[in-house]
Amino acid sequence: MAGEFWGRIGFKPDARQRELLAGAGRRVILNCSRQWGKSTVAAARAVERAVTRAGSLVLVLGPSGRQSGELLKKAEGFVRRLGLRPRGDGLNEMSLQFPNGSRIVGLPGSERTVRGFSAVDLLVVDEASRVSDDLYRAVRPMLAVKDGDLWLMSTPHGKRGFFHTEWEYGGKEWRRVRAPATECARIKPAFLEEERRVQGDRSFRQEYMCEFTEAEDGVFRWDEIAGAVDRGEEPLATDGHR
Repeated sequence: MAGEFWGRIGFKPDARQRELLAGAGRRVILNCSRQWGKSTVAAARAVERAVTRAGSLVLVLGPSGRQSGELLKKAEGFVRRLGLRPRGDGLNEMSLQFPNGSRIVGLPGSERTVRGFSAVDLLVVDEASRVSDDLYRAVRPMLAVKDGDLWLMSTPHGKRGFFHTEWEYGGKEWRRVRAPATECARIKPAFLEEERRVQGDRSFRQEYMCEFTEAEDGVFRWDEIAGAVDRGEEPLATDGHR
């Protein structure tokens, strides 16, 4: 049935994308290469959820309103292929209202302006490694009433923030999917070799190989910090005193 729906909206997922969409999991972390198609996959999932579950609420969050808006545009294109005329919900600047009462709403990247939603069926956090921890904490309670699904999608951005923490230490409830550029048929090996030369090894491993690399300006490595915390060691004093 799902395959038929993707055909109806004109979406042709590749093998890895089909695997992601077919797999179960209320909590999904997609750690993927640039240009892998994560926004397109998430837009397809959002439209599928809105169409098949009447009255559902799907929220799309990014580090800024622009990122959320780009995903909403992809969703709007899928809606048009269903023969529906896209329209807003009359309440939110970035939104899609469906005849069955479902909505997809794009949120701005500000903790002060996202509060007020509840009973969320699906929350998609795009470019999650660039979203602040405060914003992540502000939106998670919106899933409580319906025990909604949560998707975190991003390339890594160093060993920092909730995206890295959930990937490394989030527990068994998370379904983790890693999708490096070398496994994407749409990205040519010759382009990747060029990018490795231009970007440098560290940036290439992060942007295309989905590795959580150390920050270049860091004094200590992440594993050293985590080890000190695990052992209960006191942090170094900044003023020369304990």
